Amino acid sequence: MGKFLIVFATRSDETKGIANLIGEGIRIAGHEADVKKINEIKNEEDLKGYDGYVFGSATYHGEMITSMKQFLFIAERAELKGKPGGAFGAFGWSGEAPGRIFDTMANLYGMNMVAAGPLMLKASWVEGGMKACQEYGKSIAAMI
Repeated sequence: MGKFLIVFATRSDETKGIANLIGEGIRIAGHEADVKKINEIKNEEDLKGYDGYVFGSATYHGEMITSMKQFLFIAERAELKGKPGGAFGAFGWSGEAPGRIFDTMANLYGMNMVAAGPLMLKASWVEGGMKACQEYGKSIAAMI
């Protein structure tokens, strides 16, 4: 059994809902998932002890939330190379944040990213959103 960390940044809790459903998918697949809001991670030590990572942020004015940008600098020091990973986010208009997080994890950290790419949803409750989130979690869990 693997243990996954899901870290999210949100403004209106839509990204939180997605994070929780991804965690549910990981648990359905028989693994552990810790879902944490970005302010719960203070340093790279808080990222240790996990087999895989999923990071998410809402897109706000074409950018990821500032706290996620800061978090990515912390994660860079956490030695995540080769670990399974995924990225996600909620968006109202444009949805750039999940792709930027995904690319950072793949190219800068050298993580083994889920083949599906980043999960981008307007909200978890939009038609098919719940299933999409759970399936995303299952696909990341299958990488262990």
